[in-house]
Amino acid sequence: MAGTGGLLEAALTRQNLQAAWKRVKANKGAAGVDGLDIEQTARLLQTSWPDIRQVLLAGSYRPSPVRKVMIPKPDGSQRELGIPTVIDRLIQQALLQVLQPLIDPTFSEHSHGFRPGRRAHDAVKAARAYVQSGKRVVVDVDLAKFFDRVNHDILIDRLRKRIDDAGVIRLIRAYLNAGIMDGGVVVDRHLGTPQGGPLSPLLANVLLDEVDKALEARGYSFARYADDCLR
Repeated sequence: MAGTGGLLEAALTRQNLQAAWKRVKANKGAAGVDGLDIEQTARLLQTSWPDIRQVLLAGSYRPSPVRKVMIPKPDGSQRELGIPTVIDRLIQQALLQVLQPLIDPTFSEHSHGFRPGRRAHDAVKAARAYVQSGKRVVVDVDLAKFFDRVNHDILIDRLRKRIDDAGVIRLIRAYLNAGIMDGGVVVDRHLGTPQGGPLSPLLANVLLDEVDKALEARGYSFARYADDCLR
């Protein structure tokens, strides 16, 4: 955790923001609750960004609620996504770019989901290697509605153990508490980190790393991809 102060300032440098904007633009995606698409947001930021940056550094920035979208799953059920505004996607992506290099190296080698240089195929290869080594019993673990049930206080506590930057912690707490716009009504959120924002996968891995460490301590062979795990 030592030496991580000044992360918010690092996230908001011109170079980091330009890289973040490039990623957000490449990912495209729908507008958030403000109704502004990528190009409309770009025009807005030309005049408003200095003020937004100042509010961010002062610790008084309040993210917009995410827009609730339900996506059908192959099994007939639905997955809830929370679509942030383009501005909030930019800020989250900028945060991700400074946090991921610090936090990702602390994660388990058995974790393959939403990590740089890793993909689902790596989890499959790991599972195949366990079978080839002679293991015959497979336990399939799927944490039901994991993203919807993340405890904010526990998550913030785990983040504080990894990063020593009050500004970043305050901003992430603000994102967790931003609420969800559902049918024109803003619903407060006290649990969960909705899928749809750039930061959500990293935050989920921060919590799930404890599961990995517990399985490792028990000597299990396993491969985890997000909230799905085989051992």
